[in-house]
Amino acid sequence: MKNKSGADQPLARQYQRLCARLAHLGYISQGSVVDRSQLRPPRSGYQWTRKVARKTITVALSREQFLALRAAIENRRALQKTLAKMEKLSRQILFETLPDTHRRKPLSMKVIDAN
Repeated sequence: MKNKSGADQPLARQYQRLCARLAHLGYISQGSVVDRSQLRPPRSGYQWTRKVARKTITVALSREQFLALRAAIENRRALQKTLAKMEKLSRQILFETLPDTHRRKPLSMKVIDAN
């Protein structure tokens, strides 16, 4: 059986910090938003675009909706990055702490870290 002592504690603490980060995320949304006044030539208004069933859906927005959706989209991107880190840490913890099968060659970090 593998060593369950202090080797996995830093990883477990990292994992708990990532869990706490998830608890503080606000609203989330997919897609992207555009301030159309920044385009050349300038146009009026804001829009939100996302894919639904392989089709692009575009919605006109107010300034307040634009700002809120922009924050929600940033939160979703942060969520995806955090989840990827959590998956990587989970695999490291599981492979380091649980009994393993007998292998001719040990698993490399490249195999464990692969996404």
